[in-house]
Amino acid sequence: MKTKRSILALTVLIIATLACQSLPLSSQQPPSAAAPVQPIAPVNTNAANPASQQDGLVTLYENVSPGTVAVITDQGQGSGFVYDAQGHVVTNYHVIEGATSVEIRFSSGFMSYGTVIGTDTDSDLAIVKVDAPAEEIHPLPLGDSDSLKVGQTVIAIGNPFGLNGTMTVGVISALGRTLDSIHETPDGRPFTAGDIIQTDAAINPGNSGGPLFNTNGEVIGINRAIRTLSATDTGQPVNSGIGFAVSVNMVKRVAPVLIASGTYDYPFLGISSMDSLSLDVVNELGLKSFTGAYVTNIVSGGPADQAGIVAGNNPTNIPNLFSGGDLIIAIDGRPVRTFDEMLAYLITNKGPGDTVILQVLRGTEKVDVPVTLDKRP
Repeated sequence: MKTKRSILALTVLIIATLACQSLPLSSQQPPSAAAPVQPIAPVNTNAANPASQQDGLVTLYENVSPGTVAVITDQGQGSGFVYDAQGHVVTNYHVIEGATSVEIRFSSGFMSYGTVIGTDTDSDLAIVKVDAPAEEIHPLPLGDSDSLKVGQTVIAIGNPFGLNGTMTVGVISALGRTLDSIHETPDGRPFTAGDIIQTDAAINPGNSGGPLFNTNGEVIGINRAIRTLSATDTGQPVNSGIGFAVSVNMVKRVAPVLIASGTYDYPFLGISSMDSLSLDVVNELGLKSFTGAYVTNIVSGGPADQAGIVAGNNPTNIPNLFSGGDLIIAIDGRPVRTFDEMLAYLITNKGPGDTVILQVLRGTEKVDVPVTLDKRP
């Protein structure tokens, strides 16, 4: 059984994959046409009418399961979904990482070999091209993750522990989380993947790459990882009620580029910041705001450095904390409460070569600083 790398330091385990038989890849055939994506009636989530809610979930499952797939490799297995009528399947990069064989299994029982045509280690996404008859290709509708609210009902469908077509239900627990990327900086530190959805819907090994739905039957995320301290006797992480999914708006931005060119470049600002500001840190730094992204380090010669953003360099009473740095309080006129929020805005709205306006609090003065973004090295 192959152990996958962790995505969050120490306590977060990537949704692991299970061992499977090695199979050869097939040659790629011209794609078949398929019917366009059709909207799906929303689920009735009225708690006062459990029977109606149940019927809605049953209908949702029947509508979307033909578009969800199991992704089997020579090293393990995960999940995915049909992205378009040309037979492109979205899954996680870590599901197919290092694989020499990829098999796609549909809910109908149809199976076909697939070819990996694009990968993105920053968001942990991959595109697999599969050749299948038109009647097997059921693209799933994509929602808008910017419109999500904490507390909304969500549904995960995937292949946990090899149990294909498993459906679980939960809520959105939080929005705007971050995870470490598989992509690392030149000095070996992970870049950050942002705009991550947190959910308590049961996610387990094999759910990786599978869709997370809203009650309209729209994909709003791609299940990626879980935070857990528990594992099976074989070392597989088990659900703890804290799962993470790549936002669908990230998928909508990345997938077309992966299909067209195989790779995707992320915007690079070239700063490091604290995850959040405690009251002790705010007081020690002498900050005039409790929220914002405090600049702790700047990459020499990077975009922020060239634009004149300032990092802290004056020792304080807290070890490894230096005062005098800029506090980023807005980006393009949007308030910045945390570094995570700013990263989510950057990766879902901007690309290399774009210019953003950072408003920083420098002492007591508000300063607008234009920064032209580069691409991650």
